[in-house]
Amino acid sequence: MNEDLSGLTLIQLLARLDPAPEPAAISLWPQADGWLWLGIFLMLLFGGAAYRFTVWRRANAYRRAAEREIVCAGDDTATIAAVLRRTALVAYPRSAVAALHGDDWLAFLDKTYGGTKFSSGPARMIATAPYRESMPDQELSETALAWVRGHGRQPI
Repeated sequence: MNEDLSGLTLIQLLARLDPAPEPAAISLWPQADGWLWLGIFLMLLFGGAAYRFTVWRRANAYRRAAEREIVCAGDDTATIAAVLRRTALVAYPRSAVAALHGDDWLAFLDKTYGGTKFSSGPARMIATAPYRESMPDQELSETALAWVRGHGRQPI
């Protein structure tokens, strides 16, 4: 081991070194079981949230369809009245909605949304709209959209 290294350059000295041993491969598997359980819990949590969102989205599909129809109807009161009737038939039991007309229909709309915009406001024309010529009214469209977006879906 008594070699004379005095005449060698730094590069030659470095070339004589043995390469450093490679370290063992690092495992990507979590070292503690807690991380595995946390991962499973988070996957279940996100899966449950996605399922609930899908159920909620499907349950409110009728609202989105009614909103589109009201917007397309513009100021046509007869079309808006028909859309409100169909929406109420989807959201509430048929026995509670189908027989209603006139003031009872307006009271039902007020009761399910809150307020008195239908029975005493400008939306009162909704009760007779299917039976007479339409009179354009922008406030009726806004009131109908508000009812579609905000009515409760609980049984009456």
